[in-house]
Parts: sequence; C-alpha cells; structure tokens
Amino acid sequence: MADRSSRGFMRDEFVTYAYILLYIALSSGQIFFNKWVLSSKEINFPYPLGLTLLHMIFSSVLCFLLTKVLKIVRVEEGMTLEIYVTSVIPIGAMFAMTLWLGNTAYLYISVAFAQMLKAIMPVAVFILGVAAGLEMMSCRMLLIMSIISFGVLVASYGELNINWIGVVYQMGGVVGEALRLIFMELLVKRKGIKLNPISLMYYVSPCSAICLFVPWIFLEKSKMDGSGPWNFHFVVLSLNSLCTFALNLSVFLVISHTSALTIRVAGVVKDWVVVLVSALLFADTKLTVINLFGYAIAIAGVAAYNNHKLKKEASRPTSETPGDVESIPLVSLPNTERGDDDDVVSHQS
Repeated sequence: MADRSSRGFMRDEFVTYAYILLYIALSSGQIFFNKWVLSSKEINFPYPLGLTLLHMIFSSVLCFLLTKVLKIVRVEEGMTLEIYVTSVIPIGAMFAMTLWLGNTAYLYISVAFAQMLKAIMPVAVFILGVAAGLEMMSCRMLLIMSIISFGVLVASYGELNINWIGVVYQMGGVVGEALRLIFMELLVKRKGIKLNPISLMYYVSPCSAICLFVPWIFLEKSKMDGSGPWNFHFVVLSLNSLCTFALNLSVFLVISHTSALTIRVAGVVKDWVVVLVSALLFADTKLTVINLFGYAIAIAGVAAYNNHKLKKEASRPTSETPGDVESIPLVSLPNTERGDDDDVVSHQS
C-alpha cells in the first residue's frame, strides 16, 4: 500500500513538473517564434498587427470548436450583454493594444532587451492601481518600485543598440497590459465573475480581433497589398497560432495543478531563459555585463513584488479555487504571446 501511494505521489510530481516545463518551453518558444516570423527574410511577414489579428481569429475559432461543437470545455455561465459591453470590450481592447504594440517592438529591438523592459510592468500596474484606488502607497511598495525602475534603467544603459522607437512601442504595450489588469480588477473581479482561461479567451478573443481588424485596415492592409500577392505561409502561420493557443492551455494546466506562486516562479525562470537563449538565436542580441546586472536587479524587485502580492492575496478570506477569479490576472496573454507571468495569454506577443 505504501509503495502504491509513493508511486502515485511520484507520478503526480512528475506530471506537475512536466506541465511547468511545458509552460516554460511554450512561453519562451512562442516569443522566439513571433520574432522569427516578423523578422525572417524567408517568411517575409513584417506585419505585427496582421500576425496578432491572425492569432485572435485562430483563438476565437478554436475556442468555439472546443466549447460549442466538441464541448470538451465548458464555458462559464453568467455573461450578460451589460457585462460584455462594460467589462469584456474594454479588456479586449487593451489586450489587443498590448499584443499589437509588443509584437511591433520586435521589429526595432532585440528579444532580450524587450524582455528586460517588460520587467517594469509591476511599476505600471502599481501606479495605475494607486490612481484607480486599488493600491495603497506605502514605503515598502515605493522601495520595491524604485528597485525595479533602477534595474530597468541600468539594463537600458547597458544596451548597445538601443532603438527608441522600439522602446516606445514596448512601453506602450506595458501600459496597455497594466490597464488590462486594472480593468479586470475593476470590471470583472469586483462583479464576482469567475472565468477559467478558456472561457476568458472565448469571450475576449473575438472582441480583440475586431479591435485589431480596424487599425489593420488602415495601417497594414495597404502595405500588404502594395508588396504584391500576399505571401501567406499557411503552415508556418497556422503553427504559430496553434502554439499561441497551446501556451494558453499550458497556463491553465499549471494553475490547476499547482498554485499562483508556482506560475510566477516559473515566469521568472522563463524570463531568464528568453534573455539568455535569445543571445544565441538572434544576431541583433548582444548582451553586456551591465545589461545582465540591471536585469538581475529588476528581477529581484519583481520577485519582492510577487511575494508581497501573494501574501496580500493569502490574507484575504476567499473560497475561490485556482483557475477561478484569482487566476484571471495570471492568464493574460499572449503577451501571452508576450509570455509574462502576468500576461501569458500574451502571450501571444
């Protein structure tokens, strides 16, 4: 009996670690995949808006098939027109903005430097949270925000090939993601809506696709038409979109089998993997000692911020389970695409 129990425990541990490794691999790989698609001369698809739009359309169709046709996943009930208009549309718009600007930044700056700049995310979330009345200013939080900001500044100072256009795009994506998280806190969590990641993407993806389609018509469609017949690599772009969706699914699996702390720790590990591996994969990435030193300072601040937030959440009386309301801020996307622990559905960017 003891041996059987021990084998069961080891099997569960193995499955848990497998899900975590899958998340790290997919999250890192998706960032590299997007960079390659956007900058590769072989693919020749330098259209970040079009790529992000394709991701959202693919996600919308696949979520519909999984929930309504195959009925593998159940969509959470309780969504009304009023909630959709006042909650989902603002979140979808900010999600679209985050992915669009984050992917565009890859045309101007390296993957490693973009990842370093994204470490400023807690600062943006905290400042907007204070403005919205969701956060309280304190000496501890002010110190943490100062450490993160200082680390990002040092990392930027050490960047050899800094491009300010790319920095502006990346910072725009950070602000968009911070606004998305604030909207989720104000418009969703406080209304008591519980959504698992698939349900969230089922509602948000079509809205984000529409928000992306309008600027795509004016900003990129004419460029794609002007370059001759669309050079649409169906297999590559479909695989890229499928990897984005798989990343969202891996987040769901990790959260359901572990905890918020685990996904955040895994996110920090993934950040370092992206920074270091990108230096081997891409010619435009040249890391310096100052780069890495500044990023290490910023990551230390991010770790302190995560620890503070987790203690704060643990002190709240709640009966929610992983994957419910509290899982929403961990399932952002894209840039899952973006690959952040706070914006995996970024993931997509």
